Amino acid sequence: MNKQFFDDLSSKISQAMPPVPGNMKAELEQTVRGILHNAFDKLDLVTREDFEVQSAVLQKTRIKLEQLEHKLAELEQKIKLD
Repeated sequence: MNKQFFDDLSSKISQAMPPVPGNMKAELEQTVRGILHNAFDKLDLVTREDFEVQSAVLQKTRIKLEQLEHKLAELEQKIKLD
């Protein structure tokens, strides 16, 4: 997750809370940002880009597996005929 995401989210959460004195607001936003960052780290999320890359790799693997299964079936059939 990028820094801007956490900054925006923590700012929105801070704005939704009751007003606090100036210095405490910055501390509150920093605390909220840290809590959010830790919570998202525990979720073990991946980026959309990483997900798309892995999906493409999986699709290629499936195609290759189907090709190999087809070849194996042909070879098994050939052995039976010999």
